Amino acid sequence: MKKKLFLLGFMICSMIMTGQNATQEKWYFKLGGSYFTQTAATEFPVVSGQLPNTDVYATNGTTLLSRETNHGSFGEGFRTGLTAGYRVSSRLGFEMGVNYFKSSSKTMVETVNKLAASGPVFVTGRAQGKITAFDLAPAVVLFLGESNGFEPYTKVGVIVPVSGDLTIETNRTYTTPAGNINSYAKEKVLPNPTVGFMAVLGTSYKLGKNISVYGELEYRNFTVHGKSKETEVYNENGVDKLNTATAFRPDASYSLNHVNYVEQINTTSNNKSTNSAGFDSTKASDDISSYVGISGLGLTLGLKYSL
Repeated sequence: MKKKLFLLGFMICSMIMTGQNATQEKWYFKLGGSYFTQTAATEFPVVSGQLPNTDVYATNGTTLLSRETNHGSFGEGFRTGLTAGYRVSSRLGFEMGVNYFKSSSKTMVETVNKLAASGPVFVTGRAQGKITAFDLAPAVVLFLGESNGFEPYTKVGVIVPVSGDLTIETNRTYTTPAGNINSYAKEKVLPNPTVGFMAVLGTSYKLGKNISVYGELEYRNFTVHGKSKETEVYNENGVDKLNTATAFRPDASYSLNHVNYVEQINTTSNNKSTNSAGFDSTKASDDISSYVGISGLGLTLGLKYSL
């Protein structure tokens, strides 16, 4: 008898809780903008065979005066996003965000007054990278209760990039006895699939029955491995030289402008270092995959509309 009463009471409580939860079920939408600062800076990868350093040379071009390793995170930048949320109870909800992120430019390699060839020819240049990406961000939301129009909440979720790239722009000036030659190269690195993590602390403030403003402090962290790279632009003094050999870029083959990133290079890879006899310059070269960090701490402000 006691067991039956217990089961009956449990069923009644479950029905009451279900009824209460049903009254809380509703959709909401958020539109916001964010700014992120970088965290967890790491050393940048090699760029076109150059180590991620800033090297400064003396007037003779051979005496190294200073060297500094370039490091950072592409997590710094601006983001805009649209989020759809479904509140299943007064405490629990789920969200799906769609975001566009554009990072700040980061100096990856820099050289000042290096002797590049006899003549003499000196080179000064800088390679800067920038990431753009669209991502999906599913998350679980825990609402902490409303008071005086404010409703704080926390959420955790994952970040799934669906498209994006790392663009590296390199400007160099070659100083020669005949004058200066300015070169410009634009390389695009496509990523392998990856998943990141995010944690958020936020609050909303109700302006009306359906409209609220909200603010969120968000930490996000993930790394991206390169899949392939293509040199899209190369010119000297504004003249296209992408497929033309020059004194400053004697190799203009397909293999120079196209790279496939792999986990390991060996004697069967299309790489000059490990397979010089079998290297085919008419095909994309193979190189070891590198990665960049996209970690940051950001502040998001926006509007929330509840149905």
